[in-house]
Amino acid sequence: MSSVATAATPAGELRLAYVLLFVAPALWSVNYLVARWAPGVIAPHALALFRWCLAALLLGFVARHELLAKRASIRREWLQFVVLGALGMWVCGAFVYIGGRSTTAVNIGLLYAAAPVVIAAASAIFLHERLGALQWSGVTLALAGVLHILIQGQWQALAQVRINPGDAWVATAVACWAAYSLLLRAWPSAFGPVARLTLIAVGGIVVLIPFTVWEAIAWWPSTLSWKSAGLVVAAALIPGAGAYAAYSFMQRALGASRVAMVLYLGPLYSAALAWVVLGESIEWFHGVGALLILPGIWLSTRQ
Repeated sequence: MSSVATAATPAGELRLAYVLLFVAPALWSVNYLVARWAPGVIAPHALALFRWCLAALLLGFVARHELLAKRASIRREWLQFVVLGALGMWVCGAFVYIGGRSTTAVNIGLLYAAAPVVIAAASAIFLHERLGALQWSGVTLALAGVLHILIQGQWQALAQVRINPGDAWVATAVACWAAYSLLLRAWPSAFGPVARLTLIAVGGIVVLIPFTVWEAIAWWPSTLSWKSAGLVVAAALIPGAGAYAAYSFMQRALGASRVAMVLYLGPLYSAALAWVVLGESIEWFHGVGALLILPGIWLSTRQ
């Protein structure tokens, strides 16, 4: 991030943004659990649609005064909201839930942890955000930790890594998340983080509706149950409204490339939650990876 943008950010917001760097990944990791619980309970697009309908209602209530006061700006920015909604709510929502049918919560976290490399490089090229040698060393160190976990500490097996269909769906979501992050930063907006996220969620809902109808007719009809409702509420409140609002706030305060580093915490948080909740095992290589990832985040987010 440029020094000008950092200097213009109030000290209180900066402190909160740095705290959220470690909170937001925990909120997102809940979505990986939802992705693993959803198969057989609720269809992927239906889960993404209802999740963002609920999140949009909650966010819209909070930002209702700003939305009313700036309603003329909605007409000027509507196409941005649809594009960002397609990337952030449709692809990064439904595709992760589709991938969760055949991959693990730990793998989802690992794949998302690869996004900061793309975001940091693209931010430097397209957004002219500066990353010094110290920050790049942090990126490299954290990526080494992610790879160490991914290959289970067996570096000689790196060339033999195979991606299953579930991982491919998630990888597509990761690429679109990188695009979402860059466009969120590159496109100026008249709205604050919560109001803007509300409108982006509405754009995502518009995109999700036809795919949800097609899914229900041709592929996977959903049935209403307490479990499906619980998944929708959990996904809407924690990795939905909570995590996305935190991400928007952090991007405004710290910049796209530095905030992207929070995704490196995903493997640690998702592994812990998967171990506690799903019974997925945590091995020694997860610990070694953590010893690389955490210092990498510290280096990459230093001013």
